[in-house]
Amino acid sequence: MDVRTQMRSAAHYNASREAVVAGDRRLTFSEAWTRGLRMANALLALGLKPQDRVGVLEDNTLESSDFFLGAAIANLVRVPLYPRNARESHAHMLGHTGCRAVVVAEKYQAEIEAVRGDLPALEYLLVRDAGYEAWLAGQPDIDPDVPIDPEDNYIIRHTGGTTGKSKGVAYTHRAWLAAGRDWFYLYPPVEPGDSCLHLAPISHGSGYLFTPMWLGGGRNVMCERFDPASLLDIMASERIGYMFMVPTILNAINRIPGIETRKFPHLKCMMVSAAPISDETALKAHQIFGAAMFQGYGQTEVLPVAMMGPRQWFAKDVPGSEPLRACGMPLPFAQLQIWDEENRPVPPGETGEIVARTDGQMKGFWNNPEATAERIVNGWVKTGDVGRLDANGYLYMLDRADDMVISGGYNIYPAELENVIAAHPATLEVAVFGIPDARWGETPCAVVCVRPDVAVSEKELIELCAEKLGAYKRPGKVVLRAEPLPKTPVGKIRRKELREPFWVGHARRVAGN
Repeated sequence: MDVRTQMRSAAHYNASREAVVAGDRRLTFSEAWTRGLRMANALLALGLKPQDRVGVLEDNTLESSDFFLGAAIANLVRVPLYPRNARESHAHMLGHTGCRAVVVAEKYQAEIEAVRGDLPALEYLLVRDAGYEAWLAGQPDIDPDVPIDPEDNYIIRHTGGTTGKSKGVAYTHRAWLAAGRDWFYLYPPVEPGDSCLHLAPISHGSGYLFTPMWLGGGRNVMCERFDPASLLDIMASERIGYMFMVPTILNAINRIPGIETRKFPHLKCMMVSAAPISDETALKAHQIFGAAMFQGYGQTEVLPVAMMGPRQWFAKDVPGSEPLRACGMPLPFAQLQIWDEENRPVPPGETGEIVARTDGQMKGFWNNPEATAERIVNGWVKTGDVGRLDANGYLYMLDRADDMVISGGYNIYPAELENVIAAHPATLEVAVFGIPDARWGETPCAVVCVRPDVAVSEKELIELCAEKLGAYKRPGKVVLRAEPLPKTPVGKIRRKELREPFWVGHARRVAGN
């Protein structure tokens, strides 16, 4: 099966139902599919060939669905760019994938124009400006019925980051459909008319939900930007059933004034993923959203790997397990193991690198066989995450391997300290990372965004960590600040940006004693 054929069938089955919503604007499946056909024909008329790569730079808007559908219809490989990235990142993503065209929202046109001269393969720039609707309406709406093989490339997503050389992660049509199936395997079933609110960009994690919702006859509700003031009204008026978000967004939602008094009768699934979540954020969300809370684990290279619903996540008295600290349980169509440094599986309960293989994993890194060989070993994707799997099947992601702090010979995982500090009532956000220390080689440093109305001191947070985790795990330094912590385009805290100033003058970003 391929994505185009499945989405075409769903468009016919649900022709008169609403498919895409953005504010007051609405498209039925028939209308949205027709716009997709027009976009596909316009791209093919330029001389683009099936499997050519085409970039796209946009926010979540009604027009986003035009290219989402049109690329699949024309068998073009979609290369999403991330609006909050630097121009150098746009140039890299377009350049190393050899994109021949870019579809761009008018507000981001200058970002592409600025790097266009450095991209010899880039021939066409399609700008969604004031004349876009008339231009689109002038394209033919016949189905080009381009041949598609399930093993053709469908999308190239890039690994996270706002600077540096991110890697292109290539998915086939078959893998994209499998990933969508597995995302929704444990969710309450999608029924025709159900709604998914895309708060996070569809260029990122939320985009994995677009296709399954379409295939189930559901509505994709596009949100151009996250606005806490209007969110609850949108959830009520659009009868939102499904949402995807990173913990930082969920933490902000938890703090919307009066949210505890609101009801969410249509909500089926509040999916949290892409970064570790603090106990405080999870428990508060469970208090508000109850049985809708789901958590999953995976990464761009291999997903989804593990997932759990509210009964597993918030279970109490599970001998041998700490469900609240887990990030999921292995999914039925995924294989998951913990490996040691010799790529050998370790027994349950032991710590090592999380490795997985799924039907929805990447084909490989685009034009980077060396990196692919490093990450895919005998069909298993090495995640680079440190974790453990207990005897009950709960997976614990302790940290990124390269974020681990080695202080005086002891391994300290920043996520442990972040959980403790995040539970303090003064904490809004926290990031922990290693900094040089003359005595111990490295020591943990915590940068904490604090509430203006709750007093707290550095000493108080250091002593709290020592009490909860032991003296050797307490941070050697705590930095309190009022401004929010810097984040990637998908809301992950940028630890590297916070860490770098402490390592000025050091040739390596690790220290020994």
